[in-house]
Amino acid sequence: MQTQQWVEGNFLITTDPHRVDVEVVYEFLSKQTYWARDIPRAVLEKSVRNALCFSIWSTAEDAAAQVGFARVISDFATTAYIGDVFVLPSFRGRGLSKWLMSCILAHPELQGLRRWILVTSDAHGLYSQFGFKPLARAQTYMERHDPQVYARAVL
Repeated sequence: MQTQQWVEGNFLITTDPHRVDVEVVYEFLSKQTYWARDIPRAVLEKSVRNALCFSIWSTAEDAAAQVGFARVISDFATTAYIGDVFVLPSFRGRGLSKWLMSCILAHPELQGLRRWILVTSDAHGLYSQFGFKPLARAQTYMERHDPQVYARAVL
């Protein structure tokens, strides 16, 4: 798949898998999120390898670093799941999460999909701006959820 890039001011969003700073992503997800707290590094690395990743980079000379991230899991024909979306706290309030979502939804390999899925406990306001809604028929969805899997270190 061809790498995509978007530039806005001093920021770059890229799908180049070599531009994912796994250390930044691991530190944030494993220590600062409710959904991936204590994720083993090997699990995180595998999830990054097997997804279409979007990395937000600051390109400012004094602050060149990865500052945000999201993963998309998809068959690139019918369905896509968006997960692990974050912008580092010191870079929030600049519209980066909205720009990130716009780039994800504009990616050429993710066009014409029948269904987009995500799960959130606290970012409904962001995602609703992009057409996401609570499940219309929640009774049709099922899940097999194991919130203790990381504690058991099942790899």
